[in-house]
Amino acid sequence: MNAASSSIFISRIRGLPVLDGSGDQIGKVRDAVVQRRSAGRPPRVKGLVVELFARHRIFLPMAGVRGIDAAQVVISGPVNPRRFERRESEMLVIGDLFDLQITRTDSPDPATIFDVAMHPVRSLDWELSQVAIREGSRPRRFGRRGHVTIVDWSAVRDLGVDHEQGTERLLAQMEDMKAADIARELHDMLPDRRAEVAAALDDQKLADALEELPEDEQVQLIQELEAERAADVLAEMDPDDAADLIADLSPEVAEGLLRRMEPDEAEDVRRLLSYAEFTAGGMMTTEPVVLPADATVADALAHVRDAELTPALACMVYVCRSPLETPTGQFVGSVHIQRLLREPPSTLVSALIDAELEPLSPEANLHTVSRYFATYNLVNAPVVDDDHHLIGAVTVDDVLDHVLPADWRGTQLDQLSSQAVNSG
Repeated sequence: MNAASSSIFISRIRGLPVLDGSGDQIGKVRDAVVQRRSAGRPPRVKGLVVELFARHRIFLPMAGVRGIDAAQVVISGPVNPRRFERRESEMLVIGDLFDLQITRTDSPDPATIFDVAMHPVRSLDWELSQVAIREGSRPRRFGRRGHVTIVDWSAVRDLGVDHEQGTERLLAQMEDMKAADIARELHDMLPDRRAEVAAALDDQKLADALEELPEDEQVQLIQELEAERAADVLAEMDPDDAADLIADLSPEVAEGLLRRMEPDEAEDVRRLLSYAEFTAGGMMTTEPVVLPADATVADALAHVRDAELTPALACMVYVCRSPLETPTGQFVGSVHIQRLLREPPSTLVSALIDAELEPLSPEANLHTVSRYFATYNLVNAPVVDDDHHLIGAVTVDDVLDHVLPADWRGTQLDQLSSQAVNSG
């Protein structure tokens, strides 16, 4: 993708109406939130600051943005009404960068940022791409505005994190880390330092890292967060992982967090908590890929290409009658991704069902589930209730979490930390 042709200048979306999936306006764009990164990489655009009609400002992640044009910003999915609060190492493009005095890598003369552009780099991910700069260091309220030049972000000096210290520098480095690496960093920190960094991480990154930490550290971290923030982080976790974590909290704390979560997200977690831990119901996720009977191979492949799906969940799609949210209507059957890849795009998915694959019962114990996965060579398996409704899917990582020793995550992180020290 050509960055120049796909770039959107922030000044041009400021004030644009934000429309939800129904076409109703929920507010207007006021700014963009970016996260600085290390190694000279352009800042990542985390989301937009949207002002609702009551002048209440919220944060809208870029993952929820489905379209931007000259007239509007279109979003999908639920909107978190929590008031926007900027975290450490975040910058506001309009609030912090506009009119900021900078120097260029190819010129010693001072310049001032006039505008900043962003562009998509891959699915649901955006970063800053270009900067419109005005020669000279005078703010635009004084005299002439000066000549405006558009340069690549890399031409701007001294907006990185190369010379920064402490939490801000670490957070910038974490922007490019995998969840397991962030978990390793958190695991190695003293409790006070860990709490400080966790408070500054965005909800999704912290949720992903929490899933990789030992259970006792998960509990400690979630209890150190303010209750509203803790509920937001739990909502970003996979429902089965959130249920496992909530089950380790005291009943009073657990119920308080569930009440603060969105009702549909809390309902999924409560449903999982109703099953014993070492059963298919207790291990499953409530968010498998579910398709209607009239879906085609092309529809199925479009769903499994979703960047937010784990590889394990993307390996199988389930055909069900309406409703398609778990618990679904009548479960029709399962289709393997390999079968989808071998068939014409117009083929109905319901014609490709694996008739030999019997679903799991939610009461199936760990031994039964483990043998089931080994017998059928699966990484993803359906869980169906007595009325033959799909209620979830167990993935192989869920099984391994319960088969491995309870302290395996801590041991793994200790080994990774040792390897990192030795390699350094």
